[in-house]
Amino acid sequence: MRVGFQLQVDPDRIAEYEERHRQVWPRMLAEITASGRRNYTIFLRPDGLLFGYFEVDDPAASAAYLAASEVAAEWEAESAGFFTQLDGRPDQGSVALREVFHLD
Repeated sequence: MRVGFQLQVDPDRIAEYEERHRQVWPRMLAEITASGRRNYTIFLRPDGLLFGYFEVDDPAASAAYLAASEVAAEWEAESAGFFTQLDGRPDQGSVALREVFHLD
Protein backbone atom coordinates (compact mmCIF):
# COMPACT_ATOMS: atom_id res chain seq x y z
CA MET A 1 0.00 0.00 0.00
CA ARG A 2 1.20 3.51 -0.83
CA VAL A 3 0.70 6.10 1.92
CA GLY A 4 0.93 9.87 1.47
CA PHE A 5 0.75 12.38 4.29
CA GLN A 6 1.05 16.11 4.88
CA LEU A 7 2.43 18.30 7.65
CA GLN A 8 3.36 21.97 7.92
CA VAL A 9 6.92 22.80 8.96
CA ASP A 10 7.40 26.16 10.65
CA PRO A 11 8.85 28.30 7.81
CA ASP A 12 11.36 29.81 10.25
CA ARG A 13 12.77 26.35 11.02
CA ILE A 14 13.06 24.82 7.54
CA ALA A 15 16.87 24.89 7.41
CA GLU A 16 17.07 23.26 10.85
CA TYR A 17 14.49 20.62 9.82
CA GLU A 18 16.46 19.80 6.68
CA GLU A 19 19.70 19.53 8.66
CA ARG A 20 18.08 17.16 11.15
CA HIS A 21 17.07 14.89 8.28
CA ARG A 22 20.60 14.78 6.87
CA GLN A 23 21.55 13.01 10.09
CA VAL A 24 18.62 10.74 11.00
CA TRP A 25 19.64 8.46 13.85
CA PRO A 26 20.62 5.00 12.60
CA ARG A 27 18.42 3.49 15.33
CA MET A 28 15.44 5.50 14.03
CA LEU A 29 16.10 4.32 10.49
CA ALA A 30 16.17 0.76 11.83
CA GLU A 31 12.80 1.28 13.56
CA ILE A 32 11.20 2.62 10.38
CA THR A 33 12.46 -0.44 8.52
CA ALA A 34 11.34 -2.79 11.31
CA SER A 35 7.87 -1.25 11.16
CA GLY A 36 7.57 -2.47 7.56
CA ARG A 37 7.83 0.90 5.86
CA ARG A 38 9.91 1.20 2.71
CA ASN A 39 10.56 3.80 0.01
CA TYR A 40 10.03 6.42 2.73
CA THR A 41 10.43 9.86 1.17
CA ILE A 42 9.86 13.41 2.39
CA PHE A 43 9.35 16.39 0.08
CA LEU A 44 9.30 19.99 1.32
CA ARG A 45 8.09 23.18 -0.36
CA PRO A 46 9.86 26.50 0.33
CA ASP A 47 6.87 27.62 2.46
CA GLY A 48 7.24 24.56 4.71
CA LEU A 49 4.45 22.39 3.33
CA LEU A 50 5.69 18.83 3.72
CA PHE A 51 4.53 15.84 1.71
CA GLY A 52 5.65 12.40 2.86
CA TYR A 53 5.33 9.06 1.15
CA PHE A 54 6.05 5.45 2.03
CA GLU A 55 4.97 1.98 1.07
CA VAL A 56 3.86 -0.63 3.59
CA ASP A 57 2.06 -3.97 3.57
CA ASP A 58 0.05 -3.36 6.75
CA PRO A 59 -0.41 0.34 7.66
CA ALA A 60 -2.13 -0.38 10.98
CA ALA A 61 0.59 -2.79 12.14
CA SER A 62 3.29 -0.34 11.06
CA ALA A 63 1.65 2.54 12.93
CA ALA A 64 1.19 0.38 16.05
CA TYR A 65 4.83 -0.70 15.95
CA LEU A 66 6.07 2.89 15.79
CA ALA A 67 3.57 4.07 18.41
CA ALA A 68 5.05 1.52 20.83
CA SER A 69 8.67 2.26 19.92
CA GLU A 70 10.69 4.18 22.52
CA VAL A 71 13.13 5.28 19.80
CA ALA A 72 10.33 6.64 17.61
CA ALA A 73 8.76 8.40 20.60
CA GLU A 74 12.07 10.09 21.39
CA TRP A 75 12.62 11.13 17.75
CA GLU A 76 9.07 12.45 17.44
CA ALA A 77 9.29 14.36 20.73
CA GLU A 78 12.42 16.12 19.49
CA SER A 79 10.80 16.76 16.09
CA ALA A 80 7.42 18.05 17.25
CA GLY A 81 8.61 21.66 17.58
CA PHE A 82 9.30 21.88 13.86
CA PHE A 83 5.61 21.64 12.98
CA THR A 84 2.70 24.04 13.19
CA GLN A 85 -0.91 23.03 13.83
CA LEU A 86 0.06 19.76 15.44
CA ASP A 87 -1.24 18.06 18.57
CA GLY A 88 0.90 15.16 19.70
CA ARG A 89 3.51 13.22 17.77
CA PRO A 90 4.12 14.16 14.13
CA ASP A 91 3.96 10.53 13.01
CA GLN A 92 0.47 10.27 14.47
CA GLY A 93 -0.82 13.78 13.79
CA SER A 94 -0.11 14.12 10.10
CA VAL A 95 -2.93 14.52 7.59
CA ALA A 96 -3.43 11.30 5.63
CA LEU A 97 -3.94 11.85 1.93
CA ARG A 98 -6.28 9.77 -0.22
CA GLU A 99 -4.73 8.30 -3.34
CA VAL A 100 -6.70 9.31 -6.43
CA PHE A 101 -4.38 8.16 -9.23
CA HIS A 102 -1.42 5.84 -9.71
CA LEU A 103 0.37 4.94 -12.92
CA ASP A 104 1.90 1.50 -12.52
